[in-house]
This record gives sequence, structure tokens and C-alpha cells, in this order.
Amino acid sequence: MNYNNKAVAQNTYDAIVIGSGLSGGWAAKELTEKGLTVLMLERGHQLEHIKGYTTAMKDPWEFRHRGRITPEQRKTHEFVSRDYPYSEFNESYWFKDADAPYEEKQRFDWFRPDIVGGKSIMWGRQSYRWSDLDFEANARDGHGIDWPIRYKDIAPWYDYAERHAGISGQKENYAPLPDGQFLPPMEMNCVERSVKEGIAKNFNGRLMTIGRVANVTAKHHGRGPCQYRNLCSRGCPFGGYFSTQSSTLPPAMATGRLTLRPDSIVSEVMYDPKKQRASGVRVIDAHTKQTVEYYSKIVFVNASAVGTTFVLMNSVSDRFPNGLGNDSGVLGHYLMDHHFRCGASGEAPGFEDKYYSGRRANGIYIPRYRNVDKNEKRDYVRGFGYQGGASRQGWQHSIAELGVGKDFKDMLSEPGMWTMGLGGFAECLPYKENRVYLDKQKRDKWGLPTIVFDAGFKENEHKMRKDMMNDAAEMLEAAGIKNVRTYDKGSYPGLAIHEMGTARMGNDPKESVLNKWNQMHAVKNVFVTDGACMDSTNCVNPSLTYMALTARAADYAVKELKKGNI
Repeated sequence: MNYNNKAVAQNTYDAIVIGSGLSGGWAAKELTEKGLTVLMLERGHQLEHIKGYTTAMKDPWEFRHRGRITPEQRKTHEFVSRDYPYSEFNESYWFKDADAPYEEKQRFDWFRPDIVGGKSIMWGRQSYRWSDLDFEANARDGHGIDWPIRYKDIAPWYDYAERHAGISGQKENYAPLPDGQFLPPMEMNCVERSVKEGIAKNFNGRLMTIGRVANVTAKHHGRGPCQYRNLCSRGCPFGGYFSTQSSTLPPAMATGRLTLRPDSIVSEVMYDPKKQRASGVRVIDAHTKQTVEYYSKIVFVNASAVGTTFVLMNSVSDRFPNGLGNDSGVLGHYLMDHHFRCGASGEAPGFEDKYYSGRRANGIYIPRYRNVDKNEKRDYVRGFGYQGGASRQGWQHSIAELGVGKDFKDMLSEPGMWTMGLGGFAECLPYKENRVYLDKQKRDKWGLPTIVFDAGFKENEHKMRKDMMNDAAEMLEAAGIKNVRTYDKGSYPGLAIHEMGTARMGNDPKESVLNKWNQMHAVKNVFVTDGACMDSTNCVNPSLTYMALTARAADYAVKELKKGNI
């Protein structure tokens, strides 16, 4: 291919970052602060901090459909409209499934944002460290391959990420859930404190703590604090929680070395067979559909687990006919997600004279306790934690009453009963047959192949769910909660929005795509630090681990670049 030398020079950077979400924002921040010129490419549209959050300060009655979506919106958002994240409150933030529909051999709920910042704007913000219980899990029980890193390798980077992102939480000195660099914790309410005491009294080795959440509880790097509005998914004008817009984009922009290009669909990473390196990326303009090429010394692929793997699978050449860096053949395999929507809830009598202030954007957390002791033998491996909390029902409790007059109106202004719930969040094992692949016959709006999902939960996950329900009920009842009911609403991959795997790390290039530095074994100047790199899922939310891995990989990449090794 003949290149225009002037165009090449204008389109050349030290590094390219594909994706502007949680890990992509971190990559841009770290690389620019270390002196590199960086182009960050985002397929979604621009969303400016504060100015772009057009629904953030609206009252409920200002929404025409009171948050609900229309039949027309369901038609264009076939998959994302299945569950709660897509609503009138943030409708413009989501990708139209109709533009690039995917196929399901088994049900998979793929939530695709269409904005700068990606899911960092709408995420749940629960932020937990992994321990060696997790990094050693595959080696210990024989599922998947051994992680190429241990807790000691990533611990300093957890420190680094927490200090910048701002994580509020309570130190507990509980080995399976390492403590971190926390801002002051949010408070539990009276019912939660009572349940915490009941669990500690009746179950040795189990604890309940306030959620460790990326909502700042004090002013932090010019942000926040959290205003306890609990409207986070609309975007926070106060910078009360970590997002690309509030936390990583500003310092990256302040260096003067970042160029952000939204509406840019990366179709492939280009490979130079002579240098055995990636030379840059090919981009389709989302509106004009024109193709542009950009060049760089380093490429960070951070388009989310499935998005990243799509780009790599579509990056074919004589050297890599099955996708960039795919010598092992595992690219697209070992797709994982957490399974949840299973637990118990009940009523908490005796607290009718108590209430709470504000709408805390956080809940409680019970860390994993199953299969922590080597002597414990369940009929499944790995484990689960619980998220949940207590609250008082609102005026809706009186809707069904048939009444008129002053007494009825007074009743409507009174809060209802206290309720307390625990919902399990559980690990999924890595299975090779759980995968994504490309359908090159079916093309999307931009002429690109479409994704096919073929993944499901299996026996180990289903066995675990029995304990997730029964343990929750047992703990609530022991803590004084009444009328406890268990539930299992079913869970499908994708629903937890914690896609992991498909371009995993490993020591052996024959079994993995990336090495211990999140660097491609076969293409030394390509790095992947989002969910695609994961070897297992743990049972905690993975986002803090992506932050730490990204900062660690960027540090390594820049050092190797300066040494002339990449």
C-alpha cells in the first residue's frame, strides 16, 4: 500500500489507545504523563464532563415517560433493552443494537455504551482488590491456566490506582479481601449495623462491611464529594465518582499530549511483517464511513473484553490469519462473567422510628467465605460474595389501599417497613467452549463482521446458587430479619456486565495471548489491559484490577520503549 508521507506524519503518535472507558482512560493518563503523545480513539460520540450530563439535574416529573423507554426504542435496542441499565434517564448513552446486531447461540446480554467514557459513566463503582486466593485459584484446582502474576506483583499498583481514583471503604484485616488506600467509609444504616452484628455473632469467620466504592467521601483531586443523590448513571456534575471524564481525562489533557477522537470505529490493528510489530490502526468514521489510518509505536487495546477481541480477531494478515497475536488459538475463548440475581430478603421490625439521610450510592458487602479454608469441601469450587443493603419502603406501600381524606394522605407521607436483602455475586469458571467469534457473512452498518456469542453457565455455577440462596436466608434469619424469602431470578452471561477472558494472560505463549505485563507474546508493542486479559473472574467486581493492571502495563511499556525493546 502506498502511503502519503505527509498524511502519515500528521497521523503519527507515540501511542494509540483504543477505547476511552475505564481502562482506556487510565492508559491515556499514564502514557501522556510519562511523556508520550497519545491518540485515544472512541467509537462513541463525545460526552463532555458536566455539560454533557443533560439529565443529571432533572426531577422525575421532567421525563416524559418517567424513565421508561418506548416501543420504538426497544426495536432499535433489542438486546440492551432487556434489563435495567437502559432507560430514559441515560438513553443517549447506549449503542443502537440495530446498527450492529449480534447472534446468540446461547443468550448473552451485551451492554454497549456509545459515548466517550464508555461504561465508566454508568458502572456500579464497587471496587475490590484480589488476593492470592484468586490469583492462585486456577493452579490450585486445575481450572484454566495459572495466572502469570501474584498479589505482590499488583499490590503497589492497587495502591497507586486507589489513591488517584478515590475509593471509600473500611479496613477489615480480612485476608481474602485485602485492605486498600481508602477515603473515609460511608455509613451503614441502623438495620445494616444490626445485621452486621448478628452475622458476626452467629457465623465465625464471616463479616459484613460497607461497600468499597469509587465514590469520594471528601474532596479529592478537585472532585466531589459525593452528594448522596444516587443518580450516578446519568453522569455526575460534581465528579463524585470515578469516571474517565472526571478522573483520568483531565490530567491526560493537561499534559497537552493527548488527542481524543470520538466517532472513530477501529476496524483493525495493522501489522508490519518486516518489523514484526503493529504499525498502527485502521479507523472508520462513524458518520462518513471514510477510512483513516493512524500510526504509532505502541498500541493499547482497551475496547472492553468483547470489543477488544473483535478488533484483534478482525486484524488478520498472512502472519496472523486467525487474528492478531493468536498463535495459541485461544483468542475469543474462555469468555466469562459473574452470575448473580440470587439470594434472600426479608423485613426488619423494631426500627420504625428510624430513617436515614440522603440516598447513599452504595450498599454493604459480605466477602467470600466458601472454599476459603482448604479443609472445606463443597460440591463446587470457588465461591461468592454478597452485595445488598437495608432501606425503608416509600409511599408506594399504600397504593393498593382504598382510602380518602386526611388520614389517608398522612399515611402516604409515612415511610413503609424496613427491608434487608442480600444478593449473591459469584465466580464463573473459565471454559474453552465459552467463546465469541466473527460472522463474516453478516455485516453491520459499517461493513464490519458481526459478533456471535456461544457461552453459558455450567454445573459448578448452578450448584453454587443453592448455597447463595440458603446462606443468605440463614444469615438474615440469625440476625433477626423476619419473613425471609429466597429467590433465584436466573442469570445469563453478560447481565452482570463484567465480561472477562477471550485474550488471556499466561506464561506459555502456546496457551495464552498476553504475558505477565499484558503484552502480546507475538506482537511486542500491543498491550491489552481490559477484561479480555483475565484468566479467571474471582467473585468481586473487576474494575479496580483493570485500573491497576493498566497503570502497571503502561509503566512497563514506556520503559521498554525507551530501552528500544519495542
